[in-house]
Amino acid sequence: MSKRRRHRSAEKMLGTSPGTLTYVGEEIEHATKIKRIDYNATEYHIDDPIKLSTCQIPASETPYVSWIDVDGIHEPKVVAALGQQYHLHPLLLEDVMNTEQKPKIDLYDDTVVFVTLKMLHHSRARQEIDIEHVSLVLGKNYLVSFQEERTKDIFEPVIERIKASSGKTRRNGADYLLYALMDVMVDHYFVITERIGEKMDELEEQIVQERATQQTLGTLYTLKRELAFIRRTVYPLRDVLGVLLREESELIQHSTLPYLRDLADHVNQVIETLESYRELIGGLMDVYYSIVNNRMNSVMKTLTIVSAIFIPLTFIAGIYGMNFANMPELRSPTGYFWVLFVMAFIAIGEIVYFKRRGWM
Repeated sequence: MSKRRRHRSAEKMLGTSPGTLTYVGEEIEHATKIKRIDYNATEYHIDDPIKLSTCQIPASETPYVSWIDVDGIHEPKVVAALGQQYHLHPLLLEDVMNTEQKPKIDLYDDTVVFVTLKMLHHSRARQEIDIEHVSLVLGKNYLVSFQEERTKDIFEPVIERIKASSGKTRRNGADYLLYALMDVMVDHYFVITERIGEKMDELEEQIVQERATQQTLGTLYTLKRELAFIRRTVYPLRDVLGVLLREESELIQHSTLPYLRDLADHVNQVIETLESYRELIGGLMDVYYSIVNNRMNSVMKTLTIVSAIFIPLTFIAGIYGMNFANMPELRSPTGYFWVLFVMAFIAIGEIVYFKRRGWM
């Protein structure tokens, strides 16, 4: 996962003072792109891209909601300039550039609500889950979103809704926009869990039909690690939404609270699904090991029966293989056939006995 590939870059922050802007993440070659979307119930304006100097806090009496979307958090100068123009705390900006930061929420004196969370993608090329660090800054009539530089904008569905003037996005304030962006990310969690569920169904079918191999066990362990990774990403969202619902912030209108509660229900649903998947993976591993043990026991049982049949036969062959001169049976013209008959009778008798006892 990309999460593991970033641990080395975290060493850059060692020894730095709090509030120092240091990018922690994968190396990015492209420049940061910024676009601005101003909208209300009747109209909208999209400027893409815009210059950094045009990013200013909108006036309190403005009839528009201003959304500044920053695509790329790898340039400290750009993030610092935005922080200066929007009067953002240095510790907030530090969390924006730290892709290792866990999901959290901070309230800054009813002037800014800062939320950082993770966007999860399914990487078809690597067949694993990729993570994207996202930060949202909610202010009076404005919202600033920071996302890592990617080929596809994760907030494109919300932009399309603003263009189409459909739904409630255009008719509500910046706090509803915060909900809409978080809702898009939570919807992706459902997509990820659904794909994991489909993979687990395939593995369960292989295990139950006894077609599982060592590779099946490796896939189970991979899914187990992915589930643990997703849980660490999703669980903190309960606290984030709990703070938004409990704290009485002037930036969150009462009309937005029902939507936030619905989003919290969705997060709880994702968490419950992850918990059920974790228990299911544990059960599948137990079934796999049980089947492997049964196979081993069956092999050992077969080998034991074969050994038990041949023990008396080997004993007889060993007796008549001794080179003593005084062995009457050696001089009998039919002795060889009588010995074979006795050995066959013993073998058949053992097989009948084992079957009656249910051992075969």
